[in-house]
Amino acid sequence: MSTLKIKEIFYSIQGETSTRGYPTVFIRTSGCPVRCSYCDTAYAFTGGSVMNISEIIHIVDSYKAKYITLTGGEPLAQKNAIQLLEALAKKDYSISLETGGFIDIVDVPHSVRTILDIKTPGSSVSQHNDLNNLTKLKKGDEIKFVICDKNDFDWSVKFLKEHNLLSNFAVWFSPSYQELKLSDLADWILKSGLPIAMQTQLHKEIWGNKEGV
Repeated sequence: MSTLKIKEIFYSIQGETSTRGYPTVFIRTSGCPVRCSYCDTAYAFTGGSVMNISEIIHIVDSYKAKYITLTGGEPLAQKNAIQLLEALAKKDYSISLETGGFIDIVDVPHSVRTILDIKTPGSSVSQHNDLNNLTKLKKGDEIKFVICDKNDFDWSVKFLKEHNLLSNFAVWFSPSYQELKLSDLADWILKSGLPIAMQTQLHKEIWGNKEGV
C-alpha cells in the first residue's frame, strides 16, 4: 500500500496566493532536500508519521472543506506524492501543490494548481532552481518569490522578464517574514510598473509564526 511520511494535517485559513483567506485543509509532508535561509517550517525537516493514502484522504474528508493544499517540507521529494495528488484529484476538491521548484513537476495532475516557489539569491539555495519546470507550468498555475532585500527584488524582476512569465501566470512577491519592510516591497513593486501582486502571509498575521496554522 502506498504511503507518505506526513508531519501534520490541519484545517486553517489559506495565507497565500489566489485562494488566500479561504478555509483550507493542509497536508504537510516531512522532509526537504534544501535549506532556505528564511524557512519557516524547519520543524517539518524530520519526524512525522507514515500514513497510507487512504488514511490521509479519510482525514481530509472529515473536514468537509473545498480547498486542499499539499505542502511541506517539499512534497515532491516523496515518491508517492503524485499518487496522493491523483487520488485527491478524483474527488471534488480544489487542490494546490506548494513546491520549491527544484524537483520535476511534469507528473503533477492537470487539475492541480501548482504554486512554484522560485528561490531567490537571499534564500541561499537559488542554484537549485530547476528552470525546466518553467516550461511545464500550465494555465492556472502560479509563481511565488520570497523577497529578502532589493537585490532579491531586482533579481526576480530580471528572472520574470528573461523567462517571459509575467504575461502567462499570476506572480506573487512575498516579503521575507520580519526581514523586509512591507512598505519597501510595496514601493519597489509600484515603481516597477509591472503586474506583480504583493502578498503577506495572512495566517501569520492572525496567529503568528507557529505550527498547525
